[in-house]
Amino acid sequence: MRKIIVLEFVTLDGVIQACGGPQEDTSGGFAYGGWQVPYSDDVIETAMRKQMSIPFDLLLGRKTFEIWAPYWPLHADKWPGVMSATKYVVSNSMSSHEWQPSVFLGGDIVEKVTKLKQQEGPNLHVYGSANLVQTLLKNDLVDEFWLKIYPLTLGSGKRLFVDGTIPAAFKMTESQVSPSGIIIANYERAGEIQTGSY
Repeated sequence: MRKIIVLEFVTLDGVIQACGGPQEDTSGGFAYGGWQVPYSDDVIETAMRKQMSIPFDLLLGRKTFEIWAPYWPLHADKWPGVMSATKYVVSNSMSSHEWQPSVFLGGDIVEKVTKLKQQEGPNLHVYGSANLVQTLLKNDLVDEFWLKIYPLTLGSGKRLFVDGTIPAAFKMTESQVSPSGIIIANYERAGEIQTGSY
């Protein structure tokens, strides 16, 4: 059985939109595209190389796929696995693309992703894909988070967690802080919420 692992670059106030460049995603009038770039350092680059070098397939929303498709085939030397990984793309409007191997999932996404998780194969990595992540969270389909938390707030933009996220407990499995203040934190699902009283 596969795990779904959500890998996100996130601000202190939870924004995940357009971290990589000014024109990456300007929807909603977002004006801070590229906010992650000034914080790059050797520690975050090493962590990313480690995560990008393990076997994986991708589970992406259509918008993220459309941002990636013209970029990664031209930069495959930086991330060789992205070319051979199967890209499972959640879309009701797209059914084929020249960037292969790609499989397009429309219709009942929860049912299709649940079946995908039950198959044999590498874990499914989700980057960006804010709308897809919300669907996964609302339906208890996320097994792990691999987060890079950046020391800034933006006040607006697509967020990692919104209303509708189910209550769930997680445990930290790995953590590190980079010289530029990025918290690299991996969490895996740890059952139900526990409460108590002081």
